[in-house]
This record gives sequence, structure tokens and C-alpha cells, in this order.
Amino acid sequence: MLNILDEIIKQLPEGKISDSVFEGANIVLYTKDKDFFRNSDHLIKKVVNDIKKRVELRADPSITLPAEESKRIIKETLPEEAEVGNIFFEPQRSLVTIEADKPGVAIGKQGSLFRELRNKIMWTPIIKRKPAIESRLINNIRTILYLNSDFRRKFLNRVGHRVYDGWMRGRREEWVRVSYLGSARQVGRSSILLQTPESRVLLDCGLDVSASNNDVYPHFEAPEFNINDLDAVIISHAHMDHIGMVPYLFKYGYDGPVYCTEPTRDISALSLLDFVKIMRTEWKEPLFDEENVKDMIKHTITLNYDEVTDITPDVRITLYNAGHILGSSMVHIHVGNGLHNILYTGDFKYGRTELLNPAVTEFPRLESLMMESTYGGRDNVLPPRKQSEDDLKNAIAETLKNKGKVLIPVLGTGRAQEIMLLIERFIRSGELEKVPVFVDGIVWDITAIHTAYPDFLNNSVRKLIFRKDQNPFLSDIFHRVGSSKERKKVIEETGSCIILATSGMLVGGPSVEYLRQLSEGKNNSLIFVSYQGEGTLGRRIQRGEREFVLGKEIVKVNMNVFTIEGLTGHSGRKQLMQFVYKCNPRPKRILINHGENSRCLDLASSLHKSFRVETLAPRNLDAVRLR
Repeated sequence: MLNILDEIIKQLPEGKISDSVFEGANIVLYTKDKDFFRNSDHLIKKVVNDIKKRVELRADPSITLPAEESKRIIKETLPEEAEVGNIFFEPQRSLVTIEADKPGVAIGKQGSLFRELRNKIMWTPIIKRKPAIESRLINNIRTILYLNSDFRRKFLNRVGHRVYDGWMRGRREEWVRVSYLGSARQVGRSSILLQTPESRVLLDCGLDVSASNNDVYPHFEAPEFNINDLDAVIISHAHMDHIGMVPYLFKYGYDGPVYCTEPTRDISALSLLDFVKIMRTEWKEPLFDEENVKDMIKHTITLNYDEVTDITPDVRITLYNAGHILGSSMVHIHVGNGLHNILYTGDFKYGRTELLNPAVTEFPRLESLMMESTYGGRDNVLPPRKQSEDDLKNAIAETLKNKGKVLIPVLGTGRAQEIMLLIERFIRSGELEKVPVFVDGIVWDITAIHTAYPDFLNNSVRKLIFRKDQNPFLSDIFHRVGSSKERKKVIEETGSCIILATSGMLVGGPSVEYLRQLSEGKNNSLIFVSYQGEGTLGRRIQRGEREFVLGKEIVKVNMNVFTIEGLTGHSGRKQLMQFVYKCNPRPKRILINHGENSRCLDLASSLHKSFRVETLAPRNLDAVRLR
């Protein structure tokens, strides 16, 4: 692979290629010849068939039309029905991102409008769906990529050279090892280091939001971990216990790629910026700042589900739907030339939810499975989905009947949108009376991101989002709470209502303020729909604690307390067992993580007895040789 660019150029007419670069594992060719750019698709396809790599031809930046003229032509060429919105240019890479209400209309039949536009303006268009709810964050991310177009081109080329330039560390023997820097027999600070003789790859890098001591952070002091040796970071999904320390890596010198889906990148950026804001509000020194989050965005390479990509000379990954939250992924890792195949599930849901399809179970090859066990204990049998929905509906209905307020602490991503859809359905069908639903924290902004990526949602929700008049997220029952003044108004002046607020475990955020103000009202209700980490205020209330100190104030909980476990985005005990049963091929070894100690051990024991496979429940700082 050392001279792959030279080999490609040899297959094309002489003098037609002005530059050839890597974009990660992809190969991009630039030409200054307009006719060649417009009429060489057949030659590029032949090259792709020969080398079995993704190759793209773009116009050299020197021959693209000026941005303002291109914008005018875009609006003239695309039909009004497409409803074109924002347009973002990346000059150094000759790319233009076009947002449209109807991407299919903008692309045209069999790509006709796409090709016409490309040939007119000489930019390569990327057609994206315009969010049904305006997302300032998505605009900001695209602006960052636009302003750093030259950096991105050089960075992606450097990543490609790492993939294609051969072995850097010297190949002595073949082995694969994983070291647990976090999430072993605990829920939180997911961070697992994958090592081969050539590669160092970090699977997630989160923090434990429920911990109050040194257990908050991954074990970066582990002898195997050296930030200067790290080749890549792979993020399974955008919850803080999986992403919370990624900007910290950039703060201390990491400058390599971060791989994830596009929704995961956007939600991660929003959640991390919110985390910095909350830390400052609570007069704490943030672990990192906004510039470190921006660095993460600039270094992120997004992948679609089922897209195979090389990330080092001997590691290839494919992301699969995990069914947990928007954009959540299970990471399939192919090491060497068929040496070993690993599946890292991250958090996953093997069951259809209101938002998402179930986790995938079909893989090309699979020897070692690394899976979560949040609800892996023998007693963690979740109730049927219908029963859980009815329990939620009945708890809300009883509270509204008594003229009370309902507080539902939610994770900003996943549970919030799931509950929004359920409540909207209950009210639309007449099963609940119509009352305002107040959305506080970062929930609204993350919901906007959901409307930008309907292809990641299940078919039912996707179809509704495509039609503005039926989009459940645009229902008039939902009201955004954007300030402490508006929050006070909801608490003091509004009658019966439903409040969705972060954080889901009552660890900081607006949900704690609502709890403080509403807790003494006997007609009010607190409904838990998310996992409550050990040591969190949410877990303490679940266990019966009804008096505690918030700041300098003693808070008494007189409100009704409900726990609805069956709406979780995690797999219950039966689903975990069923997932392994359905895995094709069946793994030869299973490593259990992301669960409390007893639950990890319970699941490992049950899987061993049921499937006669080797199972392990490692501890933090354990290193396990897989091959």
C-alpha cells in the first residue's frame, strides 16, 4: 500500500490529476481539467474495482466557481420544492454542504440534479436534511469545519498516511490485548484500550458522573496507556460516561482522529459544552474548555452504519446500530489479516423502542464479544414494554387528576426524546388530558439534532418527521424553558403540567432545581425512567431516602415517587441473553463490562452455563489477551 497514490495515478490519463491526498482511509484525487472532472466517472469506477478502496474525484479548488456565484446557481438549479436552507463551503476540499427540507428532491431522479449542479459549479455537493427544529449547534459545527477547511485537509491526509504507509512500530508477533481503564464492574467512565503490536486504539473515554472521588476518571496512569502513542479514539455514543473525557485528551496533546457517527459527533459537542457550562455555574474548575471541544470536532471522522474503514495498518472497523440512542454504535473491529474479530457493544438495546430499531446481531466474523451488563443481574428482568408504557401513563394521569405537576428527570439524549414521543402519543390519542410539557436543559437542542438525522430513527418516526404537520417533536404541547426566569414561572405560575429536565440521575442541572421547589407538594410526582447510578441522589430517593441536603437547604420529599424501568435504553436481562443467542456468528469468548459488580458476575456466569463459551468479568486495570 506504500505507493497506492502513485499506482492510482498510473491508471489514469497522464497530466489529468493535479493532486492526490488521503481523507482518512479514503482517497481523493483533484483535477484542474473541467472536462475530465465532468466525464471520468467510468475511469474512477475502474480504479475503485481494481484497488478495492473508496476513491473520489473532485475539482481542484482553483477551478471552482466563487462561493457567492455558486450559491446563486444552487438556488436557481434546485427546485423550490426542495426548500434549500443553509449552504456551507469547505474551500480547500472543494465541498459544499446544502441543507434542504427534501434532500431527495434536491438530488433529483437518479442523481440528475446532483450531477448537473456539480458540473455547473465544480464543487462536490453534499445534500443534508435541514433540521425541522433549527439547530444553532449544527450550524456552528459546520462553520467550524468551514473555517478549518485547510486544517481538515492536512489532518485527514495525515490520518491516511498512518493507515497506508506501513508498520511504524515494527512487527514481531501477532497478538491482541484489551486493558480496562474504566467501566469494568462499574457503570461509568467507559474507557478500554485495544492494543496490537502496531496499534493503540481507545474505545470510548468517559467519566463517572455519579462518583465523588478519583473513581470519576479513567485510569490514565495505567502502564499500557501513553497518550503520545494513541492512534485513534472510537466513540460508541454520546453519553457522558462514554465521551466525557475526550476533550481532556486533546487538552493534553492528543491530535489523532475520533471516529463516530455524525449524530454522535453533534450530540457529543452539545453535551460537552453544556458540561463545561454546568461546571462553571457550580463554581468548579472545568476539566477542559470550549477550545478543547472544538479540537475534538476538528479531529472527528464520521462514519455511517455498515461503512468499513481502516484506522491503522492492522485495524479495520465497522459501526452497527446499537439501538440505545440516536447514532449509538456497536463497534466491530477486524484485526490483522483475519487474525481476530471483536465486537464492542457500548450500550445497546436489543428491542424496538419508540425511536429506534433493535441492535444488529449479524456480523461478518466474531471471536470476542465485549458487552455491557447494566441490567445483567438475575433479578433485572424488565417488565413488558406495554406494561411500562401503561405505568407511565397511569402515573401521569393520577398526578394530573390531583392537579399536581409531574417531574421526569431525563438524560438529554435518548430517554428525553423517547418520553416526548410517548407523551405526545398519549395526548394525541386522548389517553391523557392535554397539558403543557415543559422541556428544560439541553433536551430541546438535542431534539433538534434528532430531526436532522431521521435516517437513524425507526421507520415509523422517520415517516412522521418527513411530514411537518405530523412531526411529533413539533407538537404544540412542547414548550422550551430557556432561562431561570422561565423555570421560576413554570414552578410558581403554571398549573398541572409535565416537566422533562436534565440531569436524569439528579446530579446537577435543572432537574435538581425543580425537585427542590416541587418536592413538598403531595400532589406532585417524580418519575424515574432512566438508570440511576450508585451514589446519585436519584438512587438514594429510589431506595426510600426522603430527606437530604441540597446546598445549605434541607429538602423533604413528600411528592409521589415512581420508577419505570421498562423504558430504559439498555437491554434487560432477557434481552442480553437473547442478543448472545442471536449473534451470528456466536462468539467464542465474552467479556462483561459496564455493570455493577454483582450484575457483571451474574451475567458472565449465566452466559457460560447457557452457551458453553468462555466468559470473563474483568476489573479495572485488568489486561486481557484475546489472541
